[in-house]
Amino acid sequence: MDTLKSKFNLKGKVAIITGSSKGIGKAIALGLAENGAKVVISSRKQEAVDKVVDEFKAMGLEAIGIQCHIGDSQERSSLIAKTMKQYGRIDILVNNAAINPYYGPLEGSDEAVFDKIMDINVKAPWLLSNLVLPSMKENGAGSIINISSVEGLRPGFGLGLYSATKSALIMLTKNQAKEWGRYGVRANVICPGLIKTKFSESLWSDEKLVERFTKSLPMNRMANPDELAGLVLLLASDAGSYMTGGVYVADGGYLVSG
Repeated sequence: MDTLKSKFNLKGKVAIITGSSKGIGKAIALGLAENGAKVVISSRKQEAVDKVVDEFKAMGLEAIGIQCHIGDSQERSSLIAKTMKQYGRIDILVNNAAINPYYGPLEGSDEAVFDKIMDINVKAPWLLSNLVLPSMKENGAGSIINISSVEGLRPGFGLGLYSATKSALIMLTKNQAKEWGRYGVRANVICPGLIKTKFSESLWSDEKLVERFTKSLPMNRMANPDELAGLVLLLASDAGSYMTGGVYVADGGYLVSG
């Protein structure tokens, strides 16, 4: 009988993590690699992914870097094809890459911005998941982990379009879980709160805003990117083998605060 510790072991598994040259994606990739996975580092620039791969290899971890702008159909297909050529299988997909090009009221944006944010935050994870499905079906198992946001669960101010995409990603995940469970494929979604990354710098670089925000949180602080890695490891591994269609929050208590 497998021990619980052994169920967290990802030896022999292959994981693709989008947007993993920095921030949350890099922390997730590191956590998976440290637990035995062969990780595919992916982001828009090859130099950026190569740098992370070099770091990981210096730590004795298995990693390759593949440039992929997830909004580009050819680059999405290339990401999957190159991974399959290198490793012959895909066991884990973490749809982490996202954008938020607009901050302001709903009526203040335009169609082009709406289309761009929907393309990257919703359409790309849908299509990438579809692309990895054949390999996961062949293996009879797989784990898709979509990174949403607490903004997809609770409306704030100035992030309406971003919130709409993150809410759509939650429902996409639930449908993936419902439709693909018969193949042994699990799909779950994680909703982080405010994490100290380059992506959210416009928010946390405002000291007064951060102080006001963190005072309202039960845990009284922002999170570091690596604080999401443990939850991803659970959902990616056999330790989470009965978990699918779930919406998991890592927000320091944001949703239970006033």
